[in-house]
Amino acid sequence: MLSTCPDRTSADHIARTLVEEGLAACVNIVDGISSIYRWQGKLETAQESLLLIKTTRETGKLLEKRLVSLHPYELPEIISVPIQTGFAPYLDWITKNTGVKT
Repeated sequence: MLSTCPDRTSADHIARTLVEEGLAACVNIVDGISSIYRWQGKLETAQESLLLIKTTRETGKLLEKRLVSLHPYELPEIISVPIQTGFAPYLDWITKNTGVKT
């Protein structure tokens, strides 16, 4: 799953929360993303941090709901990218480290 944040502080908070709550196995934070977009009829530019969120399809909807509640943007970017293939032990690790913690 992909999502952008307005700054490193919000990116760190969201990433840590998602991993602590078992909604993501890992979140990479990529700083220094330059975004150009149209918002409310105007061309805007922003420096953002990109979250690369590793989760499972089964956990995806819960993660999306939580991400919306944590996110500072009125309309956060939340894009799911399906895993077509990958190193099986890594994919198993994602599965073992996601799911609602009891």
